Amino acid sequence: MAMLNFPEDTFVVVATGREAKTFHVRSGALEHDGDWLPGDLADDGPSGKSPPDRSPKESMEATFSKIIAERLYILAQKGAFERLILVADPDTLGEIRPLLHQEVTDKIILEQAKTLTNSPVEDIEKSLAA
Repeated sequence: MAMLNFPEDTFVVVATGREAKTFHVRSGALEHDGDWLPGDLADDGPSGKSPPDRSPKESMEATFSKIIAERLYILAQKGAFERLILVADPDTLGEIRPLLHQEVTDKIILEQAKTLTNSPVEDIEKSLAA
């Protein structure tokens, strides 16, 4: 296990356009909090204008990115976290970034453009520690 050098209670979101896992840094390690799943994306609508050549899968992933950004904003407003590490595959990170409220971006201490949602916790820790 890689020892993480991040402040205690740092909130960590590891996402793709299809799922997200949440963690907190506790005693230098990641503690899994839960999973965010898209649910019924048809109810949430696409993220902004949808290019005509965007596939339904890409539209759903963009919509989930919007949901992640909104959820992070709600949590930030509630004071649920002071520091955030955001890890997402490059496409999802590119979708999420412009949707994040300033209150969320001010709390980001690390961003990684990597696909790690299906990785064991030890691999996520190694990636964050590098």
